[in-house]
Amino acid sequence: MKDAMIIDTHAHYDDEAFDEDRTEILEGMKEQGVGTIINAAASMDGCRRTLELTGKFPFVFGMLGVHPDDVGNLTEADMDFIKKNAAEKKIVAIGEIGLDYHWDIADRKIQKHWFIRQMEVAREAGLPICVHSRDAAEDTLMAMKEAHAENIGGVIHCYSYSREFAREFLDMGFYFGIGGVVTFKNGRKCKETVEMLPMDKIILETDAPYLAPEPFRGRRNNSAYLSYVAEKIAEIKGISKQEVIEKTSHNACTLYKKLV
Repeated sequence: MKDAMIIDTHAHYDDEAFDEDRTEILEGMKEQGVGTIINAAASMDGCRRTLELTGKFPFVFGMLGVHPDDVGNLTEADMDFIKKNAAEKKIVAIGEIGLDYHWDIADRKIQKHWFIRQMEVAREAGLPICVHSRDAAEDTLMAMKEAHAENIGGVIHCYSYSREFAREFLDMGFYFGIGGVVTFKNGRKCKETVEMLPMDKIILETDAPYLAPEPFRGRRNNSAYLSYVAEKIAEIKGISKQEVIEKTSHNACTLYKKLV
């Protein structure tokens, strides 16, 4: 049986960090065991760039949404744009959306408003959501319950909270995006969460160009480095790296139905 390919469920190849060599990097992924990449938008400009990338590269899919840092000037016309383009065959989710109280760039009330509004767009579009949540666990959970996100489905991107919160999100049927942080020496919470999570709720992600795993920490991340993340998850779970790749790829296809 042919080995499964890695699916990177969350990257930002539209980021300026890839302006010099984007095509070269993306076209070299298959050789390195990466079969599919989902590019996550973080702004309205990012939504447009994501649509361009999905048109240019057969193996690149996309999600459309606006990161909490960038919601300050959003309008209903932007929601109409996202909803309309969410119908494109290679757009698999609404994201990344959520709350970020670490940087607090946008007013918290505005963040909550657009988080809930974008969850409504996802429901209307029949797509899952990709949730960004930093230093905002309680409010994220409350907003998701208010929007009945358990009926929308999706993933908690770059999960960074306790096992207790992980159980709450698990109870809502959510998946967990695991990336480079699980390899960090100070990534204890992430390791503990991976330990308690069932394998059928874990998907691989890079957040490239950010959060490169050891031994590349601090450098520009890319999807090929997910091999190191899969290795660490395998070590924690006591299974083979190939089994991690197979299971997480299967999970990604279960969550993002347009991948199949």
